[in-house]
Amino acid sequence: MIRARLADAALALALPVLLLAAYDGWARTAGNFFFPPLSEIGATFAAEWLFTRVPTDLLPSVGRMLAGYALAVAIGVALGTLLGLSRTLSRALDPVLQFLRALPPPALIPVSLLVFGAGDGAKVFLIVLGAVWPVLLNTVDGVRGVDATALDMARSYRVPAHARLTRLILPAALPRILAGARTALAIAIILMVVSELVGADNGVGYTVQLAQRGFDIPEMWAGTVLLGLLGFGCNAIFVAVERRVLHWHLAVTGRATHARRP
Repeated sequence: MIRARLADAALALALPVLLLAAYDGWARTAGNFFFPPLSEIGATFAAEWLFTRVPTDLLPSVGRMLAGYALAVAIGVALGTLLGLSRTLSRALDPVLQFLRALPPPALIPVSLLVFGAGDGAKVFLIVLGAVWPVLLNTVDGVRGVDATALDMARSYRVPAHARLTRLILPAALPRILAGARTALAIAIILMVVSELVGADNGVGYTVQLAQRGFDIPEMWAGTVLLGLLGFGCNAIFVAVERRVLHWHLAVTGRATHARRP
């Protein structure tokens, strides 16, 4: 078991290490101002993002992203459940929802600044507007995909509506809901950066853009690396939580066995 896990880790790290080594070798020989070697990027990263900018830029960005993501998941699950249970409500709201879904969130930055000002509200609003759709649509599909026979049996045994919702419908739809939530997490990180490019005075996106405008290339690359690490870490945490929450589903589908192969 341990040997297999070490082999999997080595296989997963092989390509990134080779790519980094190839880039560093090329950067040292090319001497291109816009592509500094890894040692310079690493030194800037350690100096700026391990200590100095964590409370002033990293934590505010993560806080806004988590707030927007949490709201997007809550709204998506609640509204998606209602639309999945009521086709009449779904038909009534479909034109409005399709219109809002078609709006690209970055195009609403001026509107959000006018409505919410230059504070965190505008940034959270953009994150919610972009991240809510995968959760909402997957929730609708998950609720509508619940086995009709199981629903009929629950009704025949006079199971209360709230019990059917919490013990049958939502658990059955949970795999699709979490699939949408995972997609929404990546969107939330992207929109976190986009929302900080206009009308912001802190944040990772703001710092990267400021470094680019000031031709501080190592700092720009350090911020970019941080965003990649942030996305990787958030996804790893989400996958760990998903495996724990959906252990029953993974066992049934065989994914858990495959993931822990000897």
